[in-house]
This record gives sequence, structure tokens and C-alpha cells, in this order.
Amino acid sequence: MPPLVGVAPGVVTLKINGVDCSARDDQTVLEVAREQNIHIPTLCHLEGLESVGGCRLCLVEIQGMRGLVAACVTKVTEGMEVQTSTPQIEAYRKMIVQMLFTERNHVCSVCVSNGHCELQDLAVEMGITHVEIPYLFPKCELDASHPRFVLDHNRCVLCQRCVRVCDEIEGAHVWDNQGRGIHCRVVTGLDEPWITSDTCTSCGKCVHVCPTGALFEKGRSAGEMAKKAPQLPYLQNIRKGAARG
Repeated sequence: MPPLVGVAPGVVTLKINGVDCSARDDQTVLEVAREQNIHIPTLCHLEGLESVGGCRLCLVEIQGMRGLVAACVTKVTEGMEVQTSTPQIEAYRKMIVQMLFTERNHVCSVCVSNGHCELQDLAVEMGITHVEIPYLFPKCELDASHPRFVLDHNRCVLCQRCVRVCDEIEGAHVWDNQGRGIHCRVVTGLDEPWITSDTCTSCGKCVHVCPTGALFEKGRSAGEMAKKAPQLPYLQNIRKGAARG
């Protein structure tokens, strides 16, 4: 697609699902799609946090590019043509959600976030009524050492939202990843009980950005743990403003 006459520098034109769009050249495909009310499912992405492209649910097809790419970390370019929903993409997304369910022990009926879980919502959206991949049934423990919160590795999907919000917004860097592959875990400190962390401020941001029941408040029973993270874009803007100052 040739550039439009009179378009200001820093602005590009592209097509998403055949729809002509204009965008800033620093925007991602996901940002532009959402501006156009084009739905692309995500799990690790959260507005206000840096994108990492970890969950791969936002995979899209871009004409001329080999394979599928993550929309949340792919910047738009002039003339780009994007497809967000094809039979291949939908099959990949459905497989990814099933793999997330089988990697840990997700038992929705007894989970504190039952009915308030983004993984559960994705399964409903994709029409997943049963899982065709064998469950791993790993032995995962809980860390209930914190006086207010609990970490349940059985529900974790390794989205790293807790790691990023603690680092980027709170600035405490309590959380990190340990291990690789199916042995990867989010840990506090050097894989020590949460209560022993000297940097944790007990702000609860990690709990409220968690998309599942992996992090929750004590005293919550099944279906009661609704997450609240609307303040993140505001907090990130404050942080960026402070950095520029």
C-alpha cells in the first residue's frame, strides 16, 4: 500500500482484517486492533505493564512474514496487512489454552477465582468443553506465609504479571522466575517463603493483576476473589513522568 499524501510523519496506514487503519508508528498491532474494536485474546498482556509476548494467545498473521507473530509486541509498519482470526490461528489459540489447563492443576469448581478467572473466560470464549491433551498433574505447593495473601502454584499460568507489576510499578522486585519449561515457577526472593521478603510492601498489586487464582487474598472462599487492577495505566503514567523529570 503506497503512503497516503499529506500523512504526518510518525503515522502509518495498514489493514487489519481488511479494514483500513491509521496508527502511530510506535503502536503495536494489539493497540491498534483494540482502537478499532477488533478483538484479539490475551492473557499475559495488561494495559499499564510492559508487554512480553509470553502467552502467545495474541498470535496474528502478517502478510509477507513467516509464521505467526505476537500482536502485543509487534509494531505496526506502513502497508502492513494483518489477519487476527483464521482457522490456523484459532486452532493454535485453542491448543494453547488447553495446554495451560493441563500444565498445572486447574480445578475451577473449588478455585477462589471461579467465575472471575481470565483463563476460564478464554476457555468459554473458545468453546472448550473438555481437554484433549493429557494432564500432567504436577505436585505444586502453596505459600501461605504472608499474613494477607496466598500463592498457589497450582493455578499459575506463568504470565509474569506479578513479576512485572512489582518491578515496574511498585519498584520492589519481590517476584522473579525460577527454573525452565514445566519446572518454571514464580518465586519470592531466592525461592524463600513470601513472609521473609524484606522488600515486599504488602501493596497487593501482584494479587490483583493475577489473571487466575494463583494469587489471592486470605479469607476468600470459592468464587469470591475478583481482581481489581484499573489503576495500572495511571500508575504507569506517573512512573514515566517521574523518569522524564
